Amino acid sequence: MSARLIAHLDMDAFYASVELLRYPDLRGLPVVIGGGRAHAPVLLADGTRRYARLRDYTGRGVITTATYEARALGAHSGMGVMKAALLAPDAVLLPIDFDEYRKYSRLFKAAVRSLAPLVEDRGIDEIYIDLSDVPGAQADGGRAVAQALKNAVRDATGLSCSIGVTPNKLLSKICSDLDKPDGLTLLAADDIPVRIWPLPAKKINGIGPKASEKLAGFGIHSVGELAAADPAFLLAQFGKSYGAWLHEAAHGRDDRPVVTYSEPKSISRETTFERDLHAVRDRSTLGAIFTELCVELAGDLARKGYAGKTIGIKLRFDDFKIVTRDLTLPAHTMDARTIRKAAGECLKRVDLGRRLRLLGVRAGTLAKLADLVGPSHEPPPEPAPVFAREEPARYGLPLFDDPPGS
Repeated sequence: MSARLIAHLDMDAFYASVELLRYPDLRGLPVVIGGGRAHAPVLLADGTRRYARLRDYTGRGVITTATYEARALGAHSGMGVMKAALLAPDAVLLPIDFDEYRKYSRLFKAAVRSLAPLVEDRGIDEIYIDLSDVPGAQADGGRAVAQALKNAVRDATGLSCSIGVTPNKLLSKICSDLDKPDGLTLLAADDIPVRIWPLPAKKINGIGPKASEKLAGFGIHSVGELAAADPAFLLAQFGKSYGAWLHEAAHGRDDRPVVTYSEPKSISRETTFERDLHAVRDRSTLGAIFTELCVELAGDLARKGYAGKTIGIKLRFDDFKIVTRDLTLPAHTMDARTIRKAAGECLKRVDLGRRLRLLGVRAGTLAKLADLVGPSHEPPPEPAPVFAREEPARYGLPLFDDPPGS
């Protein structure tokens, strides 16, 4: 039986790197991705471009990603753009373009599958790959195959990626980050004490800020210190399941297979506003956005061949508090009107006194359309028509629901 060789491939500063393909004059400069359309580059008469700078930004946006030059100045993903402006005022600010990022995501994943078909999709910019039975992989621990994958990705997209190859997914995820950008790291089980144990415990995917802080309170800072901790102590402090996992993870043990396909648990659409919106004063704007999200969600369900029975909403207020509400329907649906009506009922159960930063709609308890077709083999319902944001009333759909008590 072949030894397990699992690779984790992570694209390098993916969104920013895609933008540098479009704007090569920004190479080597600190660039932050996170602005809205208002921050798009302006083409000047002499053929050059004028770019927005962080120092000119006003608002509450959050950085999606940044080039390595911007990261060196302290700007990183998840940081508020205004805060980043204090650290790197001259950094270039570019708007997010998910259509372009999805295009390059499809390209790099197709390039990988042409050489190694057993791929687990983990998001727009990362995948796991089972190299165990790829011809030639066992001869050198997967080095040549991994380099071939890196070359294929670059040829298909013009972008670089970093790959970790180890016996399992947990270790490969860690190793793909050890030599960024454009890294290739191989690790065997015998290398764990030297390569993995000196790392901070938070480098293990699954140890978040709260768990890391709690471990630090017990004097456990590195993976090696976690590996040396008494398993009974970990179970007592973190619970039976998570405590046992911490012990196994610190020793680099992970039996999870590379899963090439999994059914989605839910499908959602959400948007973050350029400015905070109020349910009453911005009712028309919010209503149009709310309706469009429901239509887009219905379209997503139709394209992917699913219907949902649980409809939910997600709201983030100006104080960053997140509120969710769900409603279970009598039957599965992929109809925009039905989704909009159910989402509106959810909305009536929320106090809308504060301004909103984010609005989202979700369909859960999914079922395949093919499984919902009855014995008569009737075709699934047609997807609702897609209509423009400015014309929701045309299809009889109400605008943003009145807040409770109005």
